[in-house]
Amino acid sequence: MMRRQIMAVAAVSATALALAGCAAPADDAAEDGPTTLTFWHGYTEADGDVLDQIVDDFNKSQDDYVIKTETKTWAVIDDTLLPALSSDEGPDIVAMPAERMPVYADRGAFVDLSDFYASKDSNTSELVDQSVDMVTVDGTPYGVPTGFVPLSVFYNKALFTAAGIDRFPTTWDEWVDAAKTLTVDEDGDGTPEQYGLALPDHATVANGLWPSLLLSGGGSIVDGATDAVIDSSENADSIAYWVDAITNDKISPTGLDGIGADELFSSGKAAMHVGGPWMSFIAADNDIDYGIAAIPAGPEQQAASAIGVSMGITEQADDAQVAGAEAFFSYFFQEDIATEWSLASGWPPLRSDIPPASVESNPVVASLTEIAPTGRALLPGVVNSVDVLAAIDTLTQKAVAGGDIDELLAAAQSEIQQAIK
Repeated sequence: MMRRQIMAVAAVSATALALAGCAAPADDAAEDGPTTLTFWHGYTEADGDVLDQIVDDFNKSQDDYVIKTETKTWAVIDDTLLPALSSDEGPDIVAMPAERMPVYADRGAFVDLSDFYASKDSNTSELVDQSVDMVTVDGTPYGVPTGFVPLSVFYNKALFTAAGIDRFPTTWDEWVDAAKTLTVDEDGDGTPEQYGLALPDHATVANGLWPSLLLSGGGSIVDGATDAVIDSSENADSIAYWVDAITNDKISPTGLDGIGADELFSSGKAAMHVGGPWMSFIAADNDIDYGIAAIPAGPEQQAASAIGVSMGITEQADDAQVAGAEAFFSYFFQEDIATEWSLASGWPPLRSDIPPASVESNPVVASLTEIAPTGRALLPGVVNSVDVLAAIDTLTQKAVAGGDIDELLAAAQSEIQQAIK
């Protein structure tokens, strides 16, 4: 783990006071003691350990603030945040999947961070734009990103070699051709023993797989956060293309869900699988020599829905706690700390100015960093994104099962418009 450069106490204190917009005398902090903040997060693996270490290092780097972390599951955070805040027993800082932040921002749970982003001391000027879009609702940022990564293709190198494929495909047509080559039906019964691609038609990873395909095909789901636009000829063509590849070319099983796709890839029965950084652990645990590649380009562009995690300051926090949280965010986005977080957590760097050479020591991070420019925030600013994604789930599952695509798109258009109106 690379060593962190610790900021001087005076520098951090000055930054925090500047962010807070106040000028409290230094002896007041000494007299009253440091301001304490509670931070809920759901990082439970190695990423949680390094986040807690970064918090501990921040606490030691200055005397004005002490942040205490509480690790919970993401589901528990989602279930308990509002009740805890309503009784004034919630966190002052909370991390959550980025797609959930607009829901809570809409309910008044988070502090407006516009002034924080406007400050040159915030270290946010170099953040990846799309990662900031995830935490922005109606033009107002309510959080900061802690992770942003596009979905990518994990592939089994041994199966590629056995099939004589020496490079990863870069277009949809090449991708399907490779998947057909990698699909093996030895007994000719119509049910392959090995599939070229595990492409679930519902309950997909972070529900971002099919939105990625729609984007690459030139379609969209919503225009801004208020208008549904899923019922388009571009989306109809994209869905028809992949339904044909699944049902006629048999590159993937029909009726497959995300968990089933994980199992196919981890058992060596699928040569390719679309997922996030966690797939590296699944592959390693199953002794799969894997590669990582960007989702191939569709007819219009190369793009992939990105998943992310964010953290925000709750309305429960008082002025001193808001200042402390902003001071921590500034610390988190320092180039050396941001690099360390990336290397240890497995997320690509959040800062666009961190050179690729800085993350070469972690091959997974290096690969994802190369792919990162293809990432597009999934439904940024859409409050009822869960309902929108559920409508897409129904659309794709029924389409693969043989439903009329035009009718399904019309139904999805109505459901999504109802959800976001």
